[in-house]
Amino acid sequence: MLKKFSIYLLLFSIIFIVNIYFLLKINSRYKKQAHIQQILKDITFNNSPEKQFNFSSAPFVLGAYESEVNVVDNRVANLKSFFRKYGSSLYDQAELIVKVSDKYNFDYRLLPAIAMQESNLCKYIPSDSYNCWGWGIYGDLVTRFESYEEAIETVAKGIKNHYIDKGLVTASSIMEKYTPSSNGSWAHGVNIFLKMLE
Repeated sequence: MLKKFSIYLLLFSIIFIVNIYFLLKINSRYKKQAHIQQILKDITFNNSPEKQFNFSSAPFVLGAYESEVNVVDNRVANLKSFFRKYGSSLYDQAELIVKVSDKYNFDYRLLPAIAMQESNLCKYIPSDSYNCWGWGIYGDLVTRFESYEEAIETVAKGIKNHYIDKGLVTASSIMEKYTPSSNGSWAHGVNIFLKMLE
């Protein structure tokens, strides 16, 4: 009788632990989706036309003046603004992301959009991985990089070779290979984040 009770207790414990594990996974996924929904809500609210360019605080100056202008790639400034807004550790990598995107000849917004969809711009990544893009992560198998620089170069080269060069140039077509189990939400999110960066 005691042996039978011990077996039941063991089975109950295993089932209980498995249930707790799945509840934690579901809760984590729910929190991530809720955070993304909040970001999208903020974007919709903050991008209304009546809130943009209502007035200028710059003084009105008559006459001509001369100034030296340094041309800065506004794509880098755009990424830095985006990364700062969402508190991303990719802030210092904005220039590299633009450079690598140009090197592999694809839209500079793609890497940040995927990073936002996969990890909320590096906030939810495997420890010590620098892997903000979910690149080579399958269950317990995690691809780790030594730095953000290595990750950016590797992911960009992989996207060029395995996606762009194969004709997969839209978020939907990339999704079919990148994350085939997605019900379309991955591509939807990437497209929204691409739009945010316009």
